[in-house]
Amino acid sequence: MHSVNDLSDAAKIAYQAFLDMSESKAAYFSCLETIDAKYESGGAPSVAENLELEGLLATHDKNVLAFTTAMTAVAEDEKQSLVRLMS
Repeated sequence: MHSVNDLSDAAKIAYQAFLDMSESKAAYFSCLETIDAKYESGGAPSVAENLELEGLLATHDKNVLAFTTAMTAVAEDEKQSLVRLMS
């Protein structure tokens, strides 16, 4: 298995969930780094910044759950190939 096109429908859903999870993780950490850099000299994030960070974390949590759920539908014999594709 070399391509997403070779995956079963269940594995394609899991792969997309993995991509979504990776994207939401990157967005959360990017926002966190920006806030940290902005306030490393002693300031504190605004309410809006904290709400944005909270929203990004909630989105990531949903994506993690979707990925975990999607992986349970992938056949055992296909999981190893899928994990290699995600690496």
